[in-house]
Amino acid sequence: MFEWIKALHLISVIAWFAALFYLPRLFVYHAMTEHSDTVGNERFKVMERKLLRGIMTPSMIASLVFGIWMVVDRPGYMSQGWMHAKLTLVLLLLGYHHWCGRIVKTFKNDLNNRSHTWYRWFNEAPVIALVTIVILVVVKPF
Repeated sequence: MFEWIKALHLISVIAWFAALFYLPRLFVYHAMTEHSDTVGNERFKVMERKLLRGIMTPSMIASLVFGIWMVVDRPGYMSQGWMHAKLTLVLLLLGYHHWCGRIVKTFKNDLNNRSHTWYRWFNEAPVIALVTIVILVVVKPF
């Protein structure tokens, strides 16, 4: 049974990260949209909302549910340093996820004042988190 839980956790994490990579990329393109391009602006708003609500948040919830289930099934994980480091990164990703939600609202209300360059840098945070989490889980350095 544990292998099924782990598989579902990995599937939901992959979906969550796909959205964590793509939504900020949409912000880059949205920030580059001219204010006079109302069709393009509205299209980005719809895409951002649907990605956040339809994929990103449900996959985040599934990742958390299956991750917690694994820890409940194997409580020994909580005594390992790599797990504490991973969970710290997961908490930071949760904050990043909610920050993305606030940015979606900012664009929805036409209040964005950040450049596409800022969003390009913002887009790099989940990449760093993913690389670090994979190394922590696979290598278990501490």
